[in-house]
Amino acid sequence: MDRITDAFVWPFRDPEWPAKIGIIGLILLIPIVGSINGLGWMLAGLDGLRAGEERLPPANLSYLGRGFRLFVVNFVYYFAIFVVAAAVYAAGFVILANQGQGESQPVLVSLGLALLFLGFSLLSLGYLALTFLTPSIVLAVSRRGIAGGLRVDMVVRTARRSLVNTLIAGLMLIAVHFVASLGLMICVIGVLFTNAYGLAMQAWIVRSFEMGPPQAA
Repeated sequence: MDRITDAFVWPFRDPEWPAKIGIIGLILLIPIVGSINGLGWMLAGLDGLRAGEERLPPANLSYLGRGFRLFVVNFVYYFAIFVVAAAVYAAGFVILANQGQGESQPVLVSLGLALLFLGFSLLSLGYLALTFLTPSIVLAVSRRGIAGGLRVDMVVRTARRSLVNTLIAGLMLIAVHFVASLGLMICVIGVLFTNAYGLAMQAWIVRSFEMGPPQAA
């Protein structure tokens, strides 16, 4: 547990953290390119932690190549969930629209409402599931590139290897998303700090997940 909670403090162990966090935060403001570079920066941080170096990677635009691979994998997963949920939602919408043109049938109206609810539920639960699978996805991309990240069976197998570890990492990532949003909720300028800080936290969480639970002495 101490290793996981260190995710909140490890970025500050780097004496240059204000400049690095600030620069990456500014780069993140660039549409799409900033996000891709940020993902690559997070992966570079993961590599540093693997090497035992608790310092943030240099802050620049040199991480686009690595970040692009993870960006593509994330996009495929999120888009697939969106398409499935949207198809179910659209079916419900069409049924309700047809029922609104004439005498409605309670059974079909109920079916339409149920499909709307199911579509929304699939979207919400699917994105939540991806949050808990994120460490496994990041590790798969880090080790085997896009092809590895899209191996759903391998990703799920890694997550199931230690369900407790997956649960803890997923909950920590939810906390990361909350921290990243604080900059926008409290002060818009704060997003320059919190988004990059969240990526640094994510690198630590993924590394902790990769190491697994501490072995009893």
